Amino acid sequence: MSTLAKPKSPVKTTRTVTKAAAPLTSTARKTPAPKAAVPEKIKPAKKPKLVRDSFTMPKDEYQAIETLKQRANGLQRTAKKSELLRAGIMALSAMNDKNFTAILAKVPALKTGRPMKA
Repeated sequence: MSTLAKPKSPVKTTRTVTKAAAPLTSTARKTPAPKAAVPEKIKPAKKPKLVRDSFTMPKDEYQAIETLKQRANGLQRTAKKSELLRAGIMALSAMNDKNFTAILAKVPALKTGRPMKA
């Protein structure tokens, strides 16, 4: 019997090419590019904490809120009841002491608490 020798497969060689690191001289040193002026991130303003409250007022004054809402609608500006009340507080805060006390004197004092059921 004859034995046939298998031909050897060619050996694949891989060459690793390495670049020699060039010594850095004082003129050849890499310096990072100057960063562009990046504005600081602006944090959004914290939302004010809301407080829910209830109060009692005479019907005619409550109706005045509805009248003011309709007036705002006529001026192409919708307004909620809370917006009108807050605007009133802003207006009172802007008054001088003399006008403030004069307006407070026109507001009748009410009995506190819930009204009795009819």
